[in-house]
Amino acid sequence: MCLGIPGRIVEVWEENGTRMARADFAGELRKVCLAYLPDLAVGDHILAHAGFALTRLDEQEAKATLELMREYAIIDAPAADPTTTGVTK
Repeated sequence: MCLGIPGRIVEVWEENGTRMARADFAGELRKVCLAYLPDLAVGDHILAHAGFALTRLDEQEAKATLELMREYAIIDAPAADPTTTGVTK
């Protein structure tokens, strides 16, 4: 079974002509390709699978999905706030 995981974009850059991002997934930072959603920006919430951002989520959807995944033990991560985790000012 394959799952899309909700995350929050914390950094965006271009790499070899493709927009890339670093996203925070329940406290874990991962590199994500934005080829399918090139207009995403820092602070946007996404659903990602296999290193690709596939869907834009609103903040409420992202939080609800993470909580449900924790409840059903799909992910084993601390209850990090996806709206603030990994953000540096």
